[in-house]
Amino acid sequence: MSALTLERAGPLLRVTMARPERRNAFDAALIAELTEAFADVGDARTVVLAGEGASFSAGADVEWMRSSVELSYEENVADALRLRAMLDAIDGCPAPVVARVQGHALGGGAGLVACCDVVVAAPGAVFAFSEVKLGIVPAVISPFALAKIGPAAARRYFVTGERFDAETALRIGLVHELAEDLDAAVERVVSELLSAGPAAARAAKELARAPLPAGETARRNAAHRTGAEGQEGLRAFLEKRAPSWRGGR
Repeated sequence: MSALTLERAGPLLRVTMARPERRNAFDAALIAELTEAFADVGDARTVVLAGEGASFSAGADVEWMRSSVELSYEENVADALRLRAMLDAIDGCPAPVVARVQGHALGGGAGLVACCDVVVAAPGAVFAFSEVKLGIVPAVISPFALAKIGPAAARRYFVTGERFDAETALRIGLVHELAEDLDAAVERVVSELLSAGPAAARAAKELARAPLPAGETARRNAAHRTGAEGQEGLRAFLEKRAPSWRGGR
């Protein structure tokens, strides 16, 4: 059975981890399916990543971890590279990715959260970079987590492995918003994303992921202003109408 459900509704793609009985913990199958799902989202304008059941993702599956005990160093490297490929696919997804987080987001689950562009969490959600509690380290997820929470928070939470609440996750930048009604909050964010120019939203995400030199920022600015979408958006604003991607004509 698939560890994921995919639902396409017009410009919105929903990717839902479907292992609620395992708290959506990773195993090789889920890693492979997430990698494939995010490697090609087609022309989707936004993607919502969620987890069925009580938890978003509790990290690595116990049985998967048990099998890794017997792996050689080289096999462990290959395993880690597959996990990194999954995280890269989510982080590098051209469409903005919104995470809907409830329950637990632990270890690799917190890494998943770090890869998403907008994170909406339930007030009762619990987070941890818990690898050190098992005598291992959050090495594969570290680049994505550091980009979100910075070295100051990482020097505490990577090293202690302690669990922290949603308010703390919000304060350190892992989460953007807390909401009692997760679905309503996610839909509001999706609505904002869908009101943006499709190409502009993808280009803006690329800008947010890595700084560019001055000359390149100027060139990109000019390219979008003179392009069809930019011209339509500017003209719509001046003519006081909705742009074509919002049914303005």
